[in-house]
Amino acid sequence: MYIKGQIVKGAVLDQETRCAHYHKEIDRIAIKFYCCQTYFPCHSCHEESGCGHTAVWPRERFGEKAVLCGSCGHELTVNEYLACKSTCPACGIAFNPGCTLHKHYYFET
Repeated sequence: MYIKGQIVKGAVLDQETRCAHYHKEIDRIAIKFYCCQTYFPCHSCHEESGCGHTAVWPRERFGEKAVLCGSCGHELTVNEYLACKSTCPACGIAFNPGCTLHKHYYFET
């Protein structure tokens, strides 16, 4: 599915990147998986229909764009996302703060 000009794969439910696994109002980001350089709404979507070779973003690549705001389409670097306090720096919309519990699925910790 195209969302804000980016292809987002997986069980996407709407234009703000909510998916079958995470679909609360504040679930509105997609993460570009390092292994396949493809956006998915969550780790479960990637497991179901991804590349099959999951790899997390290494620290030395945290300056690269890897998170898509489903509200405005702004792409954040890993560093920007980890520092943003669960709010898009471009549009100010809230992200799910619970996503920080899953960062080990996406980023080297």
